Amino acid sequence: MPVSEHIASVTDKAPAFRNSSGSISRMESRDLPVMKRLSLRRLLLAPQGVREPHWHANAHELGYCLRGRHRVTIAGSHNLHSSFTLSAGEAFFVPSGALHHIENIGDVEGEMILGFSSERTEDFGLSGTLGSFTDAVLGNSLDLPASDFADLKRTPHDTCIGGRAGKASAEGGEEPPSPYKLSVAGMVPQIQNTGGAARTAQSATWPILKDLAMFSLQITDTGMREIHWHPETAEMGYVTGGVGRMTILSPGGSTDTYEMRSGDVYFIPRAYPHHIENVGAGDLTLLVFFDQSTPGDIGVQGVAGAYSTEVLAATFGVEPSAIPAFPTVDADPLIVPRVNPIDPSLV
Repeated sequence: MPVSEHIASVTDKAPAFRNSSGSISRMESRDLPVMKRLSLRRLLLAPQGVREPHWHANAHELGYCLRGRHRVTIAGSHNLHSSFTLSAGEAFFVPSGALHHIENIGDVEGEMILGFSSERTEDFGLSGTLGSFTDAVLGNSLDLPASDFADLKRTPHDTCIGGRAGKASAEGGEEPPSPYKLSVAGMVPQIQNTGGAARTAQSATWPILKDLAMFSLQITDTGMREIHWHPETAEMGYVTGGVGRMTILSPGGSTDTYEMRSGDVYFIPRAYPHHIENVGAGDLTLLVFFDQSTPGDIGVQGVAGAYSTEVLAATFGVEPSAIPAFPTVDADPLIVPRVNPIDPSLV
């Protein structure tokens, strides 16, 4: 199958950062030039691994925990703090510029998929930031003598991921709810039928979101995501399991069809028509990110019934009798059962 400009594997590429405490792999516009307003990172943290407190100057962050147990602390404007634990199936949101950290508080490696609202996300780490100013300036800012920083390792380069000495701080009783956390896996699917299910994290269910949304999508081995497009909305997907096939139509009539597997990241520009089909054994599962907090969505089942037979006949240049009996639906199903055999492999 020809190399596609819309898809690449983030698990096959070398991490942008790696040490004994964890790694960060990136998929952004330098990897897929077609990317705009979205990018993705895969964060792995060993037990006691700590993604240092940091912030993103030009992007909001929407993260999803695939495995492990973590603690996230967010420090925002006006000294507002929020700290919470995160396990598999739970998501978190960090506004652009808000300081936040992620630490593994479990006994096994943790994995997170992080979506960002920029194709090239800018980072500032706490270690590199404080390491860029003199002891006197730092002391004045923190109301301490400059000599207190003599033994502190100082460098303008971020630690990025460090190793925690000993166990995580004890958790104090029942965790209060946080507006920055959402249990996606614990939601009742907004869409569910024999073709699959979709759980949606968007502003209607999570009002704190801005410029980002996410679907946890499951397509059964007899299902397909219908042909559709997203008005004013780009899409970026990460395959967590199974084998899928996608076709994207670009202006001018060119199509790009490819198969995708676990670890692959794809990107679809705003309003480009596409479909997703399960072509493997077992479920196809994906995390799908959007560059709007309320993604637009137009599916072919919804539009087919919007026009008269005569208009459709004129559109396709045939007699009205040649137009199939398109279904009339009150709402797009999004996921449909497959009623025809899978097309032959294009490999």
